[in-house]
Amino acid sequence: MDKYNIVPTISTFFIVLSAVLVAVGWRLAIKRRLAEHQKVMFYAAVSATIFFIVYVSRSIFVGNTIWGGPDSLKPYYFVFLLFHIVLATVGGAFGITTLTLGYKKKFAKHRKWGKITSVVWFITAITGTAVYVLLYLMYPGGHTKPVIDAIFG
Repeated sequence: MDKYNIVPTISTFFIVLSAVLVAVGWRLAIKRRLAEHQKVMFYAAVSATIFFIVYVSRSIFVGNTIWGGPDSLKPYYFVFLLFHIVLATVGGAFGITTLTLGYKKKFAKHRKWGKITSVVWFITAITGTAVYVLLYLMYPGGHTKPVIDAIFG
């Protein structure tokens, strides 16, 4: 595995880990094990934050990967990628809102937001993993210029 593949593998691991932790946390909340729920959800948020830091750092310093698959699939991939990006952005905003409501002890709103946020996050993790599989396993592509080089290069 080269430097272009190891970092996306690490970031994908953290987003999947965050989704697994959200699922565990959701289950703990249903069982009314709320202290454990809070701890697990905290670690889910930490895992998602690590993903975000790794992803943004890679974009800035290494660059992103361009589509390497057949041109006939490119429009479908871009629509799928756009769906994933929008969902991830919404999921991130919802996640911050849900965590804030929980820490402010506004539990009725936290429960309502949490149900939606969790589903959005699961779909985000699944579509993000699919993007990883498409870009690094099925159709390895080329790499673009790092943002830092584009700005200061």
